[in-house]
Formats: sequence, C-alpha cells, structure tokens
Amino acid sequence: MQNETTLARRISYTGIGLHSGQDVTITLCPAPAQTGIVFVRTDLPGAPQVRACASYVTNTMRATTLENGPAKVFTVEHLLAALAMLEVDNCFVEINAVEPPVADGSSLAFVRLIEEAGMQALTAPRQVFYVTREHTVRVDDKFITILPYDGLRVTFTSVNPHPALGVQFGDYEINPATFTEQIAPARTIGFMHEVKALQEKGLALGGSMDNAVVYENGKALNPLRFPDELVRHKILDVLGDLALAGQLRGHIIAVKSGHALNTALARDILASQNRL
Repeated sequence: MQNETTLARRISYTGIGLHSGQDVTITLCPAPAQTGIVFVRTDLPGAPQVRACASYVTNTMRATTLENGPAKVFTVEHLLAALAMLEVDNCFVEINAVEPPVADGSSLAFVRLIEEAGMQALTAPRQVFYVTREHTVRVDDKFITILPYDGLRVTFTSVNPHPALGVQFGDYEINPATFTEQIAPARTIGFMHEVKALQEKGLALGGSMDNAVVYENGKALNPLRFPDELVRHKILDVLGDLALAGQLRGHIIAVKSGHALNTALARDILASQNRL
C-alpha cells in the first residue's frame, strides 16, 4: 500500500480563463494528509474553500463547476486530471479568480508545474477505491460506465458530425507516464461557427487559437498534436471529472460522454462508498 502525497513546495502559474476571459493566478500548495484537493478563493473575503468532490458540482455546461457557498470555481477538470493522474492526493489550490488558467487548452502545463514542484510522501496510507461492481450512467445514445478492473483503463468512442472529426476511438491503460505522454497534451476543440453563440452565453471569452484546436470550413486552423486529439481530450475530461470521486481503479468505457455524465458517474461511485 502506498502512502498519500502532496507537493514538495508552493508553485504558481498565471494565465487567462478559457470561459471567463479573466487574468488569473493559481498557486499549488502543500497540504496535510487527508485534505484532498481544495480550491481556495483568495480574491474573496475570508478566502472561502470548496473541495474537489462530486457532491459540490453545480454546473456542467462546457466545463465542470464546483461550488460551496461563496467559493465557486469552474473549468477545473484539466487541473484535476493532472493532479490525480500524477498521484497528488493533497493540495490547496489558491486561486484569485473564478476559473483556473486554460494554458494551452490541455493539462500539459499543469503536469510540468507538478513535476517542477516535486512530490512529498506523507505518513497516511493512500485511499484507493477499487470498483467492485458496474456503475453506469446513460442518456439517450450517450453513456459512461466503470467496471471492476485491476488498474485504470479508459475506452472512449467519440462521435462528431464534423467531417474532419467523425468517429474517433481511444483505449488507454492509464498511469503517470501514459497520461503525461498520450493524454495530457491533447487540447480542447472549438468551432468558429460556435464562437458568437458561446460568447453571448458568457462562455469562451478567453478562447483563442493559442488554447484550443479551432476548426473552420472542414479543417483545423492550427496543427494537431495527434490525429485523434479530440478523443484524447475527451479522455482527459473523463479523468478530471472522475477525480471528483477520488483515486479510482476500474475500466471506464464511454460513448459520447461529456461533463454531465462524467460527474453523474462520479456521484454514483461516491454514493456507493457512502462518501457523499
């Protein structure tokens, strides 16, 4: 059995929020054992906190939102995926705006930040939740399920009507190395024809070709990192959202799943462990 970990030192990163368009600095800080991942809104009176737990999810439109009283943060999934897959169990995330920086639209900047800070082992044993039965969430032709499995594996089928995307399939055995090399660099996807409508809803205000793969007239306007970058980013989102249920071991299988189904599955897993 491994012990829990935290970061060896504080480390900061400054950028812009994908949806809010606000300048923001996050500081990843060491935290005691059994703290979990906790967001601290340093820009608000009293620095209110919200824990990265599925029971605090309040919105899943285009991103995952956590909220506990005045403490609200959204688009947390890319950072949470990096922390969980690099096995950082405890961390205070000090943040001076409502949304973490988007960086390049992937998790890679957060992976590098964690690597630069270094890891420190703690004395408490790590709590790993081994799935013992099927958990499934299904809505129309979309679903996500997790099955008992000796490890962590994600199998995802993405179906997109865009001619340059179509059906993409990914199947990965997840560990820190495969996550860092194969999943973390995959960026979020955007379409030029959606920009105006999203911005009218207060979304994608910080989006640009520097932090997303943008499609127009049937092709990507910026170079892809992987031919199947979309499905890899979908897997990244799954890992970040399911981190809201803790360190999991199981085989995740999904078709066309998004944040709503992902976080619903996380809540179901928590409920089965009586941890809501």
